[in-house]
Amino acid sequence: MKPRIEVVALDALMVRLFDTIDEANMPWMLAASHRLRATFGARLVELVPSYTTLMVQFDCAPGEARALVAEALRDLRPDSGQGGRSMRMAVWYDASVGPELPVLAARCGVGEAEIIKRHTGREYQVFALGFAPGFAFMGLVEESLAAPRLATPRKRVAAGSVGIAERQTAAYPALSPGGWNLIGRTPAPLFDRQRDGYSLLQPGDRVRFVAIERDEFVRLGGDDTPLEERS
Repeated sequence: MKPRIEVVALDALMVRLFDTIDEANMPWMLAASHRLRATFGARLVELVPSYTTLMVQFDCAPGEARALVAEALRDLRPDSGQGGRSMRMAVWYDASVGPELPVLAARCGVGEAEIIKRHTGREYQVFALGFAPGFAFMGLVEESLAAPRLATPRKRVAAGSVGIAERQTAAYPALSPGGWNLIGRTPAPLFDRQRDGYSLLQPGDRVRFVAIERDEFVRLGGDDTPLEERS
């Protein structure tokens, strides 16, 4: 790993640790995030982690900021004690709320139950938050489930909708446009202004989806209105 520092604004630097997305990056990203926060202290305005980079917005001279980044990254090593939380997220997998579920099944030549089994069969790393408050980019789904974004994004995707784009998976925290392949819906409150940090998920967390039936989904507060009725 050879970190690179790139200027993105008068008061912001981009720290690039890697060039490709990989689940093995996360321990390093978390360690770098911890070091940068500790080293900058009150001079840090905002730290935004992503798949391979950390954007550092600072309140000090640019030269001082570069020196602080270099200090923070000196002899950087992953720390197993800095890992995120392991979480389980309930999902109601059904074509009425996840219209691409049967599409993916047909493409793979398997039944919908097999697609659900594959999607729930592994733990996903939260790489970054973006697109909308509380929207967590997770991965990596197995290659058989990878699917390109829709050619024409939907104008309205219901809150809680769980989808796949390429080898990433995510859940929409609120009603919004979107072009991911939808396969189900979660009742989990993904974004809450009363919650510390607002977002249910944070970079470094690990998420395993758990299939539930419609009745349980509704009992947990989920909205089972079919997607087409929202369009």
